[in-house]
Amino acid sequence: MLEALLGSINRERVLLFLYNRKEGYAREISRFFKINLNQIQKQLERLEDGGIAYSRVVGKTRLYGLNPRYPFRVELNALLIKVLTFYSTEERKKLTMDRRRPRRKGKPL
Repeated sequence: MLEALLGSINRERVLLFLYNRKEGYAREISRFFKINLNQIQKQLERLEDGGIAYSRVVGKTRLYGLNPRYPFRVELNALLIKVLTFYSTEERKKLTMDRRRPRRKGKPL
């Protein structure tokens, strides 16, 4: 959707992931979209260099998120919300579901 504007479909995916999940690490994003890890790391580095994303180290893991001090944060959020409306309902639900822990055994859906 934003490939022409951002220069890469992977950059769009990374931005959508970080917008919906608030934070994430490179391998998590690459597994979610089934993309090569190197491509995701390259996009995260570019976003961080541009001030759009930030990173912090937790243990041995580097977490990334959207920079709250980015001057065009409001406009970027509005653009990402608009892009989400063009995704199918199933893709939107998958993207917004944020389960980080396993479900308790026997717990109903």
